[in-house]
Amino acid sequence: HTKMATVSLGFNIDSPRWDQSTFMGRLKHFLNITDPRTVLVPEEELDRAKALVEGCRAGLVPPGSSQEQLLYAKKLYDSAFHPDSGEKMNLIGRMSFQVPGGMAITGCMLQFYRTVPAVVFWQWVNQSFNAFVNYTNRNAASPISLRQIGVAYVTATGAALATAVGLNLYTKRAPPLLARWVPFAAVAAANCVNIPMMRQQEIINGITVTDENNNELGRSRRAAVKGIAQVVLSRITMAAPGMIILPIIMERLEKFTFMQRIQVLHGPLQVLLCGGFLLFMVPAACALFPQRCSLALADLELELRDRIVAKHGDKVPYVYFNKGL
Repeated sequence: HTKMATVSLGFNIDSPRWDQSTFMGRLKHFLNITDPRTVLVPEEELDRAKALVEGCRAGLVPPGSSQEQLLYAKKLYDSAFHPDSGEKMNLIGRMSFQVPGGMAITGCMLQFYRTVPAVVFWQWVNQSFNAFVNYTNRNAASPISLRQIGVAYVTATGAALATAVGLNLYTKRAPPLLARWVPFAAVAAANCVNIPMMRQQEIINGITVTDENNNELGRSRRAAVKGIAQVVLSRITMAAPGMIILPIIMERLEKFTFMQRIQVLHGPLQVLLCGGFLLFMVPAACALFPQRCSLALADLELELRDRIVAKHGDKVPYVYFNKGL
């Protein structure tokens, strides 16, 4: 057979394969690393991928490695290891687990929305899953104490339950479709609480901002706020199509007699349809904003801006930071 193409000179494993300044480029990047199939890859293979990526960074590429092998190793590495700390992330918190995990939970939230105990239970399961994901994908340079995690978890779950139960009682007299949209309202409300609470250290102490070439310039709270706001928007966008459009589809379908006969299948059907939405929405929502977020110098806190100008003059028009996911 033909000899596999070896690695070209100047190949940098960390440089993105697609242009990260465009939405399509980011979409391809996240389709690649949120690929749910990577969840099934055995631990040893992930560790081998990590060793290969780290070797490649040190300029030690095993002879005979093809660029494709290295790019696949990088895909596995990105899907399973934390971008800041390089530690292996727990399976449930990985972005590649968002489709199977999110589809099961969202399907159940949309299916069991009629009774208060069911609403309470599924919103709680969803917030526990979210807390796990947010903790796993936090900006690792800002450590968070267990107490803060606990408080964030309790407040977000509280917000979700208050919204869900409150709206549930309120929509008793409303058109039936409105009641089906309650889970989405609860999820959106909880995201607005959960993510900022989970990442409050970043808002309190600021996150590290760098210049174009990754030289540290200081810590900025405004950068943290911008990054976290973008993540909140992304998460709400991730949930929106499935949780807004699916209820309309189910509402229509349930009018058919054949659908009324197979009620036991409504749950699994919603779960599958959720999966279809999430397969596309997880990468699309992650791709809404660049992972490497930027902030104009003029928008920074005054003292940090003065420090940067004093040191670098007008050479640094923008600062950069990792917004987290």
